[in-house]
Amino acid sequence: MKTIKHFIAVALVAILFTSCYTEAIVEVDPYVEVNNGPTLNQVLTDYEIWYVDIDASSGNIVVPFLQKAFTVSFRGGNIFANNNLSGLGYNGAGFGIDVGSYDTFGFELDAYHDLDGDYTFDVRQLSGNEIELYHPSTGARYILVGYQRNTFDYDLVFYNNIHYFLQEFEAWEKIYTSQEGEINPFDNENYLQFLPAGVSGNFRSSEDGNGTPVNNIYWDYDGIYDVDDVPGDFYQKTLTLDYNFPDNEFFDLTVIDDETIELYQVTTGTTYQFRGRGYIEFRTSEDGKSKTLPKLRKKTSEIKKEIEALKAKKAKALK
Repeated sequence: MKTIKHFIAVALVAILFTSCYTEAIVEVDPYVEVNNGPTLNQVLTDYEIWYVDIDASSGNIVVPFLQKAFTVSFRGGNIFANNNLSGLGYNGAGFGIDVGSYDTFGFELDAYHDLDGDYTFDVRQLSGNEIELYHPSTGARYILVGYQRNTFDYDLVFYNNIHYFLQEFEAWEKIYTSQEGEINPFDNENYLQFLPAGVSGNFRSSEDGNGTPVNNIYWDYDGIYDVDDVPGDFYQKTLTLDYNFPDNEFFDLTVIDDETIELYQVTTGTTYQFRGRGYIEFRTSEDGKSKTLPKLRKKTSEIKKEIEALKAKKAKALK
């Protein structure tokens, strides 16, 4: 009997202890990263310049202020951006123009763009100088690579994106034609205009006289333009003006300064110089020559596809 009582007492104690025990389950939010390292603001300000790597970024819907920027910087609560290639490395002491402000909360970045509005990003550090900005509302992911101004290769960015430089002026006016070279039809063309790829082409030319107001220029011709590399010379490019009729024009393209280009026509030996008129400072997605064709950066592969599509359309029309 005593043994039975002892057994019952032990059983009751075990039941009491079991009933008092509650299993605590802690749910971990998979989207919240535990970070014992530097704060987001420290990460953003560790580098003076963040290059926006469009080719490495992804998403079907763009964030305009990032899509148009070559670089962004985060300085004391303000966002700076280099949206233009003309003056790159000099505008704003290399930082570009002030385009908005920002706040950080944990690893969340709230960006307030002066013209494009407010955007919230989840930020993930990919490496020591590489971060990803993820915009949950659109699914867009932007890869930013950090540099200091004194080590950032502004020239590399300029020449890798020189086709955008040609679009930064409303028109290019011919200011010089060399005495050397054969007489040819291009001698009569005094204005060029370069546009994002559109339905009928992406460049136009005019024979209007020098000094014509840009808004009054009559564009006689249009077609497709393409800029290609010259093997072995990074700073030398070729420009092809593929007119919407069988003849094309081929040039060696040299940039003289931030508003002057030189075109050497290979077939005739003639050199031309053009100066940009009507500088376009890109600040918002509706800037530029057409609200339906804003200056937004595209992947290199996409640009080539668009050019090939325009060429195919031209070839079909000429049949």
